[in-house]
Amino acid sequence: MQKTIIPFLSLLVLVVLSVNAWGNRTIYKCKNQQGELIYQKSPCADNAESITSWTAPIETRQVKSSLVLERGNGGHYFLDGEVNGIPVQFVVDTGASVVSLPSSVASAANIVCKEDRVMMQTANGSILVCTAVIAKLKFGSFLVKDVAAAIVPNLAQPLFGMNILQKFNISQEDNKLKISEHN
Repeated sequence: MQKTIIPFLSLLVLVVLSVNAWGNRTIYKCKNQQGELIYQKSPCADNAESITSWTAPIETRQVKSSLVLERGNGGHYFLDGEVNGIPVQFVVDTGASVVSLPSSVASAANIVCKEDRVMMQTANGSILVCTAVIAKLKFGSFLVKDVAAAIVPNLAQPLFGMNILQKFNISQEDNKLKISEHN
């Protein structure tokens, strides 16, 4: 019986010591007076950096955001977004110089015309439009502020124009359009 108790007690003592030794896993990384890094169990100063492992931290890389659109009806790409918080579905239009909004969408998003009006060439001919600024244009995970826009009378669908598209990488393959951040 004593032969069984002694190994059991020895094991118990080892377990207790191990728990005490590993119970506080925080190690403080500090600099000594010579500027060398040292590791210790107690905090070294208010600006000490604490670590919980002896291994070096894993290097992380920021992943670039992207948005993939499926080709829709009539071969067009439709993009869901927000104009000043108002949900809008755009047609991606590489032939449009600027983001173009119907008057009803501009009104709902509290976007007003600037004083100047300009003549714009469209697929249907020339039309007089007013210029405006969209405070916040959101699509996917992207947010663009102070976007130049045109408010176009009788426009049926908002157009997502080149003044925004040129700020991103655009690629098209297999009926998919990918919009991603510049490298």
